[in-house]
Amino acid sequence: MEEMYSKKPWTAHYDAKVPPNLTYEDKTFAEMFAETVKQYPDKTAMIYLGVNLSFREIDALSNRLAQFLIKSGLKPNDVVGLHMPNIPAHYIGVIAVQKAGCVSTGLSPLLTPVEMAHQLNDSGTRIIITVDILFEKIAEVAGKASFETVVVTEIADFLPSIKRVLGKLLKKIPTGTVTPLAGKSVMRFGQVMKDMPAEPVQVPRTIDDPIFMMYTGGTTGPSKGAVLTQKNYMYNRRQVLTWLDISPDDLALSAFPLFHIAGLALGGFTITHGTPQICVPNPRDTKFLIHVLKTYKPTLMVNVPTVYFELMKMQEFKELDLKRLNWCLSAAAPFPAENIKELEGIIGEGNFIELYGMTETSPVTCCNPRYGKKKASSIGMPISDTEFMLIDPETGQPAEAGQPGEILIRGPQVMKGYYNKPEETANALRDGWMHTGDIARMDEDGYFYIVDRVKDMVIVSGFKVFTKELDDVLSKHQDIQLAASVGIPDPERPGSERVACAIVLRPGLEKSDAEKEKILSFLKENIAPYKVPKLIEFMDELPTSGVGKILKREIKKMLMEKKQA
Repeated sequence: MEEMYSKKPWTAHYDAKVPPNLTYEDKTFAEMFAETVKQYPDKTAMIYLGVNLSFREIDALSNRLAQFLIKSGLKPNDVVGLHMPNIPAHYIGVIAVQKAGCVSTGLSPLLTPVEMAHQLNDSGTRIIITVDILFEKIAEVAGKASFETVVVTEIADFLPSIKRVLGKLLKKIPTGTVTPLAGKSVMRFGQVMKDMPAEPVQVPRTIDDPIFMMYTGGTTGPSKGAVLTQKNYMYNRRQVLTWLDISPDDLALSAFPLFHIAGLALGGFTITHGTPQICVPNPRDTKFLIHVLKTYKPTLMVNVPTVYFELMKMQEFKELDLKRLNWCLSAAAPFPAENIKELEGIIGEGNFIELYGMTETSPVTCCNPRYGKKKASSIGMPISDTEFMLIDPETGQPAEAGQPGEILIRGPQVMKGYYNKPEETANALRDGWMHTGDIARMDEDGYFYIVDRVKDMVIVSGFKVFTKELDDVLSKHQDIQLAASVGIPDPERPGSERVACAIVLRPGLEKSDAEKEKILSFLKENIAPYKVPKLIEFMDELPTSGVGKILKREIKKMLMEKKQA
């Protein structure tokens, strides 16, 4: 059976311009960006709320920030936390960290104080760059995390002074309060830019050095940092640019946040390629997305399914002239086949692309072709220099043709490992293969289809919720004897799920709404909002197998039947 996968049947269906194997330049992110600036100095790099910033300007600003990081005492491989929406300071931060020879980690605004403190301490983050509207979230953990400095930017930074002042006065531009933090240095981004010189900075790095430490939920315990090397990320850059035929003449629009690996991929891949992009500060603002689609006419768009579904509800989106939009890509959650035709009726037939990736693979490994045949509900086929194999989760043997199995991945984009987690690394990376925990099947053409998840992972609007992690949190509640979390379909958001929990209370406790509210309050204090269950069902006992293993599939079936009733 292994021979079936080693023959790579999918390569027969590659687009004409995509070879099975690529040649790579062993150049780091900073080196590639420097070449891009030299080639396109005055070209627009990003469009932000009507303001165009050139590659030359971004280069100078990132030099100033890199100078600051070095002056602050950061050494190669030290970690900088980036805690912002997609505003210019975030892009500048990504580039500056690379110039300074450091490593960045994306800090999601959705993290609870407990989750935020864990990531900051586990990664050893020394400096955080945030925005004033999110400053309070950093202040909440200041006494529990060992970072030294916070640099604070604003949504209005980089806007013309008149627009900046009027926007604040009229409250059209959100602002937040910034206060001193005991034992920490708090600085304004604008002042740092003024104080630091713009002389070029480029601390020497090798292709095997780390570039990002991106945190991902775990099936056991708190989140862990996937360490991606320059080689992992830059080789995946080459793979993706080739596969999707992205050109410096394109204009990219993505609502994926840069603190998420998908946003970091598109943002970093394009800014080191000379491809301009439109900044999307608020991914939920569909009116803004429609405005920029109409005004700037991007040639490519990347979003989670829920963003497309919200756009598809709006008549303004349906009436747009999208002739310049060559393709729309969806990732991070399944896109129901029945909705693809509706979307393509707006964006053009054959212009919708689905792919598969994960934090640990930098992130892209499998994708439908840009020009060739796309199959509904399929994640496509392994991209250049990437191998897939399906194995039976129980026997470990290769799955037979057409049969489901766990996805194993081998390729240059697979991470170095989890930071300071040797056991988890050894479990995920075995004999050169990344064990994903996702179950798929392969058809006769080498296209893959996700059918289940070994990890019992739930996808809520593109965000991953690992139910084992949630179960562990629930087990800490004094009223809970046993709990199991599952995902059930979200009727309001096709392709998305809701978290549901089956709970057995300790003897003597009443199954009441008051008890549910008590549990929900506890969860809201300890986990991100998207992880909080939408449905809690009290049970006398949980269904188990003959050996006592909780049967989550049975629980899911019971909860769905209960909900429908």
